[in-house]
Amino acid sequence: MKINMIRSDKIYRKMAHAIEHKRNDIYRYELMNPFKFKWECINVPIKASHEGGYDVVMASSMLGFLPPIEVDESHINEIELISDENLWKECERTISSALKRFEDIDFDFDVNEYNFTILLANPESSYVVLSNGYSGDGGIPGYILLSLVPNDYTMSHLQAALAHECNHNVRWQYQKWNINVTLADMIISEGLAENFATSMFGEEHLGPWVSKTDLKTLNNKIKPIIKEGLDATGFDNITAYLYGDEIAELQGFFPVGLSYCAGYACGYYLIKYYLRKTGKLIEEATITSTKEIMKEVADFW
Repeated sequence: MKINMIRSDKIYRKMAHAIEHKRNDIYRYELMNPFKFKWECINVPIKASHEGGYDVVMASSMLGFLPPIEVDESHINEIELISDENLWKECERTISSALKRFEDIDFDFDVNEYNFTILLANPESSYVVLSNGYSGDGGIPGYILLSLVPNDYTMSHLQAALAHECNHNVRWQYQKWNINVTLADMIISEGLAENFATSMFGEEHLGPWVSKTDLKTLNNKIKPIIKEGLDATGFDNITAYLYGDEIAELQGFFPVGLSYCAGYACGYYLIKYYLRKTGKLIEEATITSTKEIMKEVADFW
């Protein structure tokens, strides 16, 4: 496996010392260009065809990443926190170790090269506040992004978040993406990823997308609503179930009566149930179909 560390700290430092109108292009062509295919998959160009058009700079800001134009010398301390050589080596080890666990069960990888970077998150973004200052994106195989507001808490959860995204990279090689992906597919994907992360780094590193939900709320409120929506398709229909009403409303979708990342929490406990019931390894479960998993967890609901 080839793992490419895109050293965002060095690029952010260059941006911080650049004149304002140069920062967007440094971000586009040096930091985001290695992820060009990932962005193209969701119809985001590296640069818009006209001034002020939708492109990777605008999309990044909407997703909660620190807007490139704001990366100036006032952010040097945050940049320093993601500049430690040992941090990047640890990230590389996490990716390597995560992928090796699937090599060990003879998974047939479609992708053998992985690009990874760490982005600064915007502390004023609602998405960032809801996720306790950090999040990840690994849904397109070969590309993994983490974003965070650097501090002791987010840095201590970084490797577990990275393991979560590595699992997505494998899951979506096994289960090919299509426009008919269901809520069941998505909650299982998230449940697999978070169980994989805790298998590597322990439940003390559970992400807020699970830890913010207590079991009483899960059983009495979340599970009945999720169960009714399992066959839903399309992100306009899935978002509220997966991410909760607050994020759905931020994106212009209808609420369904669920709290932050309720679908993630439901998926996490569903997969825990599945693993206990079947005795399967999390790696084996990751390359098991949604249909087969759902058949085994009928009594989870």
